[in-house]
Amino acid sequence: METQYPTRMGDGSLTRLTRSEMRAELEEGTLAAAGRAKVPPLSADELDHLLEIWASPAKFSAVDIGDEVVLTYDGSGSKTVGTRTQDLLIYEQMFGADSVELGHVDYSFKAIRTILPFEAQNMKDAQAVLTVPVMYGAMPNLGLYSKPDGPAPNWSELLPLARVDEARAAQEEAVGYAVEDMVKTADALWEAGADGIDFDTAGAAGDGDFLATLLAIERIRAAHPDMGIQVGMAGEFVLGMHGQLEYEGVRLAGLWPRGQMELVRRAGATIYGPAITVNTRRTGAWNIARALTLVKPCMEVAEIPVHMNIGMGVGAIPTTSYLPLDAVGRASRATVDILRLDGL
Repeated sequence: METQYPTRMGDGSLTRLTRSEMRAELEEGTLAAAGRAKVPPLSADELDHLLEIWASPAKFSAVDIGDEVVLTYDGSGSKTVGTRTQDLLIYEQMFGADSVELGHVDYSFKAIRTILPFEAQNMKDAQAVLTVPVMYGAMPNLGLYSKPDGPAPNWSELLPLARVDEARAAQEEAVGYAVEDMVKTADALWEAGADGIDFDTAGAAGDGDFLATLLAIERIRAAHPDMGIQVGMAGEFVLGMHGQLEYEGVRLAGLWPRGQMELVRRAGATIYGPAITVNTRRTGAWNIARALTLVKPCMEVAEIPVHMNIGMGVGAIPTTSYLPLDAVGRASRATVDILRLDGL
């Protein structure tokens, strides 16, 4: 009888699988991704390496010495402990973060625009005591620009009524508002000393959300040539809430990581973060094989650093508030070993 090894499901629950069962999960995961995104599956050697990582009985797994990558963070300055600046110091001095991010609890550019002087002062204070680069982060969050919270008609109400043209027009109107808020915020935080800006969860509201991000990046890059600009995606492909929006002649709806990264680079960003959603009903082995298969084509053509999103619910990390270290270590190591990416 084959030995069973402890492993995780996508929801964090503990289960046990044999090496043969883990190998089957890895093969199913890579084939599922390849079929969906029309990309090549992982090679046999890559699957063998993943099997060695996942079948290890060790509590924690890590990359070899010399293979370490840069660690960037979102949400590291959200007043979890003490003040937001104290949070950032904890990440820098205790967690060894290579960069940190100041953010407000209302983590959307629309809300931040109303308190820019307050946030600029917080950025200045943080820069006075931290050594690592301090970025400012928020979500484009295009949905906030629809009624009742925003000025544009609500396309989520119009679409079920088959008022498609009106819904599309509403999204296009919202894009304009979002771009202005993102650019103004970046301008103010740059003047306050920010090392960069993070567009977190870009594309969460679909292709209009992603378009607003790209257009904002264009303007920010033109105004501030030395500013760091990071884009962390909301999911593995861009939802077509509008369906017809394009950037430089490329249709945004349905873009997978490689296409996302290419447009982010063209717009002027300096770091791209792909996000691959976890299936809680499948094993960690299935999820990691799927995630790596979707991101690998991106790495083959990347001309800017790629920092894959590794955290609760993305990048094969279980969807649970308290993350099991065995799952975090295995997923983190696997992404570095297989993809040879620039950071996490």
